[in-house]
Amino acid sequence: MSRVGVTASISIITLAVYCAWDPFDHSVVSEYRREFEAHKVEFPAWSEVRMVRDVENRLVRGSERRFVGEVQGPESIAFDGLGRGPYTGVADGRVVFWNGRAWADFAYTSSNRSEELCSRKAEIMSYRENEHTCGRPLGLRFHKKTGDLYIADAYFGLMKVGPEGGLATCLTDEAEGVPLTFTNDLDLDDEGNVYFTDSSTRHQRRNFLQVIYSGDNSGRLLKYNSTTKETTVLMKNLQFPNGVSMSKDKSFFLFCEGVIGRLRRYWLKGEKAGTSEVFAILPGFPDNVRTNEKGEFWVAIHTRRSMYTYICGIFPRLRKFLLKLPIPLRVHQIINRSYKQPAIVVKYSSEGELLEILEDSEGQVVRTVSEVEENDGKLWFGSVLMSFIAVHKLE
Repeated sequence: MSRVGVTASISIITLAVYCAWDPFDHSVVSEYRREFEAHKVEFPAWSEVRMVRDVENRLVRGSERRFVGEVQGPESIAFDGLGRGPYTGVADGRVVFWNGRAWADFAYTSSNRSEELCSRKAEIMSYRENEHTCGRPLGLRFHKKTGDLYIADAYFGLMKVGPEGGLATCLTDEAEGVPLTFTNDLDLDDEGNVYFTDSSTRHQRRNFLQVIYSGDNSGRLLKYNSTTKETTVLMKNLQFPNGVSMSKDKSFFLFCEGVIGRLRRYWLKGEKAGTSEVFAILPGFPDNVRTNEKGEFWVAIHTRRSMYTYICGIFPRLRKFLLKLPIPLRVHQIINRSYKQPAIVVKYSSEGELLEILEDSEGQVVRTVSEVEENDGKLWFGSVLMSFIAVHKLE
C-alpha cells in the first residue's frame, strides 16, 4: 500500500474511533453516549411533499412581539370561556395568565416546587435540569362548560385544575401499565373525554433532542375516559406524536407526527370510528395544531424539510455517524437551514385542503412557533424556545 493509502486508512480509522468515543464531548449527541440509537423515519416520498412558501413573508407585516422577557418558553396559548387571557405554561413550571395589567400565577403542576430550583433563569434551556421537579406544562385546554383547565405536563402526566387555579390534580400518569414519560398535548370531546399524546416512552422532555435525532418510535396516542377514569392506548409506535385538536363537529381529531412531518386524522364517529389515516403531508415538522371557529386547522411548523433531513431520516446509520461527528449543533442547523429560527404556520380546511401559509423566513418578528391560537381576529403564537408571545392581526 502506498504512503498516501496508509495515511488515508489511518485517518479514517482515527476518525471512526474518535466518533465512537467522542472524548471531548463535541458531538450533538455526546450527552446521550451509549443510549443513542437511530431509527428509520417513515418519511413520505419526497415527490409527495408540497414545498409551498409565503414569498411575501406576511408574518413580518402586521405582527408584533408582546411581553418580551416576561414569559419564558410559552408553549401553548389558551383563553378561558369568558375570553380572558392569554394563559400559558412557562419554562419554570407555572401556568400564568394575563390579567389585563400584568402576568399573574394561575396554576402549578408540581407539589414539590422549590423556589431555589425553579427560580427564574437567564436562559430557557437552563430549566431542563430541574424540569422533572418543577414540572413543565405544555398543552393547555379549557373545558368550556366547567371552566376547568386541563394540562399536559411533560413529567406529571394529564392534569386538571379548577377555574380558580392552584395546584393541579393528576388525572393519569400511566396507560396500560406503562408510565407517561413525555406528555405533550391534548383536547377534549363534548363528554369531557381527553385525547392526548405521550411523545416518547423512552425519553423525558429534557432529552427531547434525543427523541428527534434518534427518530424515536415509542410515542403513543391516548384516551382518558372521564367517566371510568381509565386511560387506554389508541395508537402506539409513533414517531414524536405531538399536537392534538378536535374537529368542529367532534367527528374526528387531528394529531401531529412531529418527526415524520404529517397530520393524521383519528375518527371518533361514523363507519371509520377507531381508525386513522393521513390527513396532510406538511412542508415541515409540526409542533401543535389548533382549530378555529370555522373548523379550520392552524398548524405550527417548527422547521422546514430539507434534502439533508430527508436523507438522514431514511438512512439511520448515516444519521448516527453524522451526529457523532465533532460538529456543534449550529453547523447542523446551518446545513438544515434552520439557524435563523424562522416562523412558519399553515392552515388547512376540515377536508385537508391547504388554505394558507404564513412565514417570517428570517425570524425578524415571529420565531420558532410551537402553537397558533386564533382569537378575536388575531393569531397568537406560542414558542417553547422564545421569551415572548408574538401576535399577528389577520387581514
